Order: sequence, then structure tokens, then C-alpha cells
Amino acid sequence: MGLIRLAVAGAAGYALYKYATRAKEPRLAYGGGDGHFPEVRDAGPEAMTTTPRSWSKVDEASDESFPASDPPSTY
Repeated sequence: MGLIRLAVAGAAGYALYKYATRAKEPRLAYGGGDGHFPEVRDAGPEAMTTTPRSWSKVDEASDESFPASDPPSTY
């Protein structure tokens, strides 16, 4: 009888966890085919929430190329 109660309590706890951590809308990087894309920040320091103290040409090229796999040519 104690083992059944433990199993029921575990199942209820898992269900509560899944309910509490459910996502309202999945955020897919590729848009999911429905035309809705996640919000993307524009390149450059003026579009950042905290502006960096210094900003070089290399920083600019790196920011403009992100998230591309190839590094910018200014390295």
C-alpha cells in the first residue's frame, strides 16, 4: 500500500512540474514554417541594451556576422 501511494505522489508531482514549466509558445530559431520568427537584435552598439565602452571595426564585423559560423574577414 505504501509503494502505491509513493507512485501516485510521484506521478502527481511530475504532472504538476510539467504543468508549471510548460511553454506558452515554442520559440523556434527557424520560424517553424508559419512565418513567425523570433525577435532578433539589429547589429551595432546602438541596438544593445548596455552599450560597450569601446567599439572597434572588428567588434562591428563580428556583431554583424553573428551567428554565422565563419569569422569576419577583419581578423
